[in-house]
Amino acid sequence: MAALTRHLRVPSTLLAAGALLLTHLAPAPPAHADRLKDMANIRGVTENALIGYGLVVGLAGTGDNLQSRQTQQMMANILSRRFGTMVTPQQIRAKNVAVVMVTARLPPFARVGTRIDVVVSSASNAKSLYGGTLLPTALKGGNGQIYAWAEGPLSIGGFSASGNSGSSVTRNHPTVGHVPGGAVVAKEVGFRLRSDQPIVINLRRPDFTTASRAAAEINRATGRRIARAVDPGTVIVKVPQDLGDDLVGLVARVENVEVPVDQSARVIINEKTGTVVMGAGVRILPCAISHGALTVQISETPQVSQPAPFSPDGKTVVVPRSEVSVTEDGGEVKVIEGGPTLGDVVSGLNALGVQPRDLIAILFAMKRAGALRAEIEVQ
Repeated sequence: MAALTRHLRVPSTLLAAGALLLTHLAPAPPAHADRLKDMANIRGVTENALIGYGLVVGLAGTGDNLQSRQTQQMMANILSRRFGTMVTPQQIRAKNVAVVMVTARLPPFARVGTRIDVVVSSASNAKSLYGGTLLPTALKGGNGQIYAWAEGPLSIGGFSASGNSGSSVTRNHPTVGHVPGGAVVAKEVGFRLRSDQPIVINLRRPDFTTASRAAAEINRATGRRIARAVDPGTVIVKVPQDLGDDLVGLVARVENVEVPVDQSARVIINEKTGTVVMGAGVRILPCAISHGALTVQISETPQVSQPAPFSPDGKTVVVPRSEVSVTEDGGEVKVIEGGPTLGDVVSGLNALGVQPRDLIAILFAMKRAGALRAEIEVQ
C-alpha cells in the first residue's frame, strides 16, 4: 500500500526584548486631508433598513420542497385573500415557489415614488431562485410601518443544476438575488433640516485631534466661528440667521471642507486568513529577532499480514506502521532597523523572510517587547 505522509509545521518564535537600540522616538508621519463628507455623517441623514417576508414564483422545480409548511400556508393565504380561491395548505403541492426574506436600504430624503434596489434571500430549503419573480411584498421599518413595496423578476448571479442520479453543479450563490429598482417608496421618513437647530456632525472614527481640526477648518472655510467640537466624535455647527434660507448650500460647504486626519497607529490582523494590514502611522524600533521553525513529518505505511496457507483460523489484517521524523531550521538572529515611515517598517519585516502566519506571531511578540509602536486589532 502507498505510504501516507503528513507534514505538521509548528512555528516557534523567540524575540529578544532586551535588544532595543532606539534612544529617541521618530517624528510621526504628516497627516493627510480628507473631505468631511468622507469621514463623518450628519445626524439624521442616514439610511434606514427595511425588511419583508414574501414569495418567489416561477421557479423550474428548484423551489421549497413539499415539507415546507410555511410556503404552503403563505400560498394558501394569497390565493384565498387576494383572489378568492379557497384552498388548504395541504392542497399546495408545487415546487416552483420559495418563501424569501426581502431587504432594502431606504436612503435619506427618499420621496414617495422613488425606486430602490432590493435583495431577495431564500428563507427555507429552495435550491435556486433562478428565473423567479418576487410577488408584491411589503417592506417595513423598525417601527413596524410599511415604507415601500417590492416586486419584480430576480437577477441571479449563479445557477444550480442536478440530475436524477443525484449529481449536481452549482455556481456562485443561487439562493440570493437582486431586483434592481424593484421597490417603490410608499412612505417618507419624517426628517428635515431646520434653521433653528444646529447641524450635528458625527465622526466615524472619533478622535480628539481630528474633531478639533474639523471645527477649525469649518470656521476657516465659512469665515465665522460657527463650529465647535463637543467631544472626540461630535462637531456642532450653528446655523447663522442670514443662511437660514440656504441650509443645503451651508451643508454643501461644510461637508466639502478638507480636514487633516490624525489616526492612531494600528495593525489589523486576521488570523483566519493570515492577513496583516498596517496603517501609515505604524513605527518599529530597532530590535533583534530569532525566528526558527520546527517541522514534524509523519509517514504512515500500513503493512498487510497474511495467515499461513490453509490456516483454518487465520485472518488477513492490516498492521499500522508509522515513522516520525523531526527537523528544525536554524534560528538565525536578525536585526531589524527601525524607521519612521511605513516603507521602513515593510522593508524591515520583509528582511525576516517569513510567511504571513509566522509574521503574526512576530508582531505580537514585538508588541510585548515594546518594539512595535502601534495598536494591534485582531479580527
